[in-house]
Amino acid sequence: MGKQYAAISSEIQAFIEQQHIFFVGTAAADGRVNISPKGQDTLRVLDDHRVAWLNLTGSGNETAAHLLEVNRITLMWCAFEGKPNILRLYGTATMYHPRDAEWAELLPLFPPLPGSRQIVVVAVDLVQTSCGMAVPFFEYRAERDELNDYMERRGPEQVEQYWHNRNARSIDGKPTGI
Repeated sequence: MGKQYAAISSEIQAFIEQQHIFFVGTAAADGRVNISPKGQDTLRVLDDHRVAWLNLTGSGNETAAHLLEVNRITLMWCAFEGKPNILRLYGTATMYHPRDAEWAELLPLFPPLPGSRQIVVVAVDLVQTSCGMAVPFFEYRAERDELNDYMERRGPEQVEQYWHNRNARSIDGKPTGI
């Protein structure tokens, strides 16, 4: 059953690296709770207490708004193949934009992806596994190309305009820092 750990072990890192999808959960002090699925090659384990992910442009920017107000965060993975397992990393997050010095240091960790808008670094204070026995089996087929194609066609200037028009405020009207 469930176990708690103080750090990301090599076994847990290997599990993370094998997964094709993870989920991000955040909440501000009030308003809606947000859970976002994340895919592509956008997550890195930096060390036994930190992970980073490259946040791509989407239809909303709820995570960013929440982290500006309350920087707590949960990342979750489910094993859809093999042994049942659910993994959660709990912690606090710091968000970096292309305008920040840290962006230039962190961006080389990831493949070049059009529409990259933030890098989120999570300071992990609790690692928890649970059984996952009720999680169904799913077979991974491939990554979707639609988002990358969409951002490539628009180019950097139109992507920034999209951020201004669609990603500057959350659905609750909170600023996102974009």
